[in-house]
Amino acid sequence: MTGLITRVSRSAKGRARRAWGDFAIDWVNCQVAVRAHPQADTPPVVFFNASTRLQGMSLNAAYSLITSWAMRMAGVPVIHFVCQSGLSRCVLGTNRDKPTDLPPCPGCIAQSRKVYGQSDAHWFIFKNSADLEEAIAQASVAELMDFSWKGVPLGRLALPSMRWVLRRHTLKEDESTRFLYRQYVLSAWRVQQEFSALLEESKPQAVVCFNGMFYPEATARWVAQQRGIRVVAHEVGLQPYTAFFTTGEPTAYPIDIPDSFQLTPEQDARLDDYLSQRMQGNFSMAGMRFWPEMRRLDDAFLARLAQFKQMVPVFTNVIFDTSQPHSNVVFADMFAWLDSVAELAKTHDDTLFVIRAHPDEARPGKQSRESVAEWVAQSKVTDPPNVIFVPPQEYISSYELIERAAFVMVYNSTIGLEAAIMGAAVLCAGKARFTQLPTVFFPPTPEAFRQQASEFLAVGKVHAPEEFQRNARRFLYYQLYRTSLPFHQWIEEDGLWRGYVRLKTFDVQAFDPQNSPVLQLLVEGILHDQPFLLKA
Repeated sequence: MTGLITRVSRSAKGRARRAWGDFAIDWVNCQVAVRAHPQADTPPVVFFNASTRLQGMSLNAAYSLITSWAMRMAGVPVIHFVCQSGLSRCVLGTNRDKPTDLPPCPGCIAQSRKVYGQSDAHWFIFKNSADLEEAIAQASVAELMDFSWKGVPLGRLALPSMRWVLRRHTLKEDESTRFLYRQYVLSAWRVQQEFSALLEESKPQAVVCFNGMFYPEATARWVAQQRGIRVVAHEVGLQPYTAFFTTGEPTAYPIDIPDSFQLTPEQDARLDDYLSQRMQGNFSMAGMRFWPEMRRLDDAFLARLAQFKQMVPVFTNVIFDTSQPHSNVVFADMFAWLDSVAELAKTHDDTLFVIRAHPDEARPGKQSRESVAEWVAQSKVTDPPNVIFVPPQEYISSYELIERAAFVMVYNSTIGLEAAIMGAAVLCAGKARFTQLPTVFFPPTPEAFRQQASEFLAVGKVHAPEEFQRNARRFLYYQLYRTSLPFHQWIEEDGLWRGYVRLKTFDVQAFDPQNSPVLQLLVEGILHDQPFLLKA
């Protein structure tokens, strides 16, 4: 009974915090509405983030709202494009086990009314297109992937959402998958119609959207770009309560680092302090801490390692992540790469291969349904004694594996960047954020990858060029302290859902870009295409 009372008490406290957070939003909304004075003849900026939350205030929803307040305080008109049951099935409202279930629109709409009640909002509702529905009624999943309608690549725009929602890269050819894909295509067409009408009517100077990969925002982004309108998209940054804004693809993380930028002793020390915490597992991203603990390699593992000439750790990714479409430029996908790794293991039995699953594969509520564990079982890659599989729930230290490695294999995981910083030679198979600079070995074809891997395995301990380590440090510093824009001044954890936040200030002047270098930077970047970069 005591446990039940405690849980009820915590829940009540959480609801009270959420109600207080809603009150804060309403208060600031009213104050912004009073103080914002749009300049005459200034074209508006349109904001759209239907895939950031259902209820509550997620990180990206907060980033969007605060940025919109800054724009209004700077005298720029803002229009919010808002879903009012405008999607047959939305990304966060999809029940992947029962895709015919309707999304929870009432709660989402109620939250939107709280957030946009004092704003200029363009609400849109879903209207089916009978012609389009008939055209895709008998389409297979493969046909839906390539489907276009009146010049709009609806199938391609919806594909990343399908993979993310279903937690798999390889979509099944069954009626459940076809049904959901059809609904996403129909909904994307509705977004195209409504967003086109809004752009035609309002003639905005820019569009700001979340992520740019989920189909509602991806469609709006595509529509705006077809009209030559600048689009800024945002994602969570690498540090807590930070955001990454770009006119490129946020999940590809485009960064232009000048050759002249080199770390000062003070910057080196700052980066070392960050790395020392990360290498103990003391970090989080998007409100999620991946490593509840980090264990050293035990005696049994070290005894097995001693039986081999060398060891190569193989670090995988989450196959459905929205970074993956950018990564699949050498191999068709991560599993095609792992098939190549398995073949290498067969012909190099003097090497211990340690295949490490990403911890996010088993995150509660986000478990992968096409996992590395399944691939391991089906491929029987661990049948020979020279292959070990480390599941996502096993928290052994990746950094200790790197220290003992002949070289490291990755697809596009951030651990590849960290390994390069540690001085390890990294053989990368997927295009990654850090392959923008010479940081790792990145062969251009599958054949070149296999050849490079075979040469490394023959050499033993591989030594990377010194510039790889230097560039890796430059890149990570830029990610952490130049492109990750801090929002902790305005938000804090809401105490109810991990990754969700509430406002921590009622002072409307805090949202005026004249009083904040970060908000000034955002306004200048959105309006005048200035770089979204903090000072060094």
